[in-house]
Amino acid sequence: MKEYDIYAIGNALVDTEIEVSDEDLTRFGIEKGFMTLVDEDRQVELTKLLANHLTASRRASGGSACNTIIAASYFGAKTFYSCKLAEDDNGAFYLNDLERAGVDYLPEFASNQGTSGKCLVLITPDAERTMNTYLGISATIDAQQIHAPAVTNAKYAYLEGYLASSDVATDACLQIKALAKQAGTKVALTFSDPSMVNYCRDNLVKIIGDGVDLLFCNETEAMDFTGADNPEAAIAELKKIAGQFVLTQGAEGALAFDGDSLHKIEAHSVQPKDSNGAGDLFAGAFLYAISHGHTFAEAGKLASLASAQLVTQFGPRLSPEQYDDIRARSWG
Repeated sequence: MKEYDIYAIGNALVDTEIEVSDEDLTRFGIEKGFMTLVDEDRQVELTKLLANHLTASRRASGGSACNTIIAASYFGAKTFYSCKLAEDDNGAFYLNDLERAGVDYLPEFASNQGTSGKCLVLITPDAERTMNTYLGISATIDAQQIHAPAVTNAKYAYLEGYLASSDVATDACLQIKALAKQAGTKVALTFSDPSMVNYCRDNLVKIIGDGVDLLFCNETEAMDFTGADNPEAAIAELKKIAGQFVLTQGAEGALAFDGDSLHKIEAHSVQPKDSNGAGDLFAGAFLYAISHGHTFAEAGKLASLASAQLVTQFGPRLSPEQYDDIRARSWG
């Protein structure tokens, strides 16, 4: 028996969301719809430029894998998260957020000198999220943050594609894959963002190696990574690198390949306000479901409803009560 349903590793970022216009993005020289790594001076500059804008959400612990692992935990999964934080206010806040969600961690993850990572999440009226990220101490996440007992005692080890921006973090992912293989832990990977596919492809290819058990990506990421000019061709290529995969398609829903069959996951018609964290939540709900014996079709139903609910509100999180409601509405 495995102690954990999911082990994950990723960048630890404290998020602040701000509502902006498309004109704001152009005026401030920000590329819409992407995650852009910036230094601390640039982030401070942007914060000042946006000082008069409405902050749409309170401070929240974030990072792609963190959002996923917290969602899985609130649904009922037993989880562990590896990250790197500074011994500062944001670091303490971050670990407290993990604890409230029931996610296991090591306190020493926040015992480092420096500054904890921060992310400005800019939301335009079409609900698109654009991220400007200062990684801080998280830029140096490496194999020292791996908690081997949690990897080997998990059903799934979940790797965040953003880690491909760092060679030492890429090496940490490879070490986790090796530990997982020895222990019979399945490896799941998310591409995380088109910027990782386009600018960190070599490290993503290293992480994939001879393949992963489960891959999460959106249609843009899939086509950019495979070089395909249509989703069908991309799917054929994804089957060569992943035993199973989930390809999200926004308002069109998702496609989930369980190794034998391709399942169409229907979307829910909603009025979106904020797409930040929707893909992360989808992955968290999906991993929770399959780690608890549900089929890919059932997992997709839960994940689709959860992500649809999330985009109707600001912030990358649902309230604890919403997770129970979504599970009941999905499966009865």
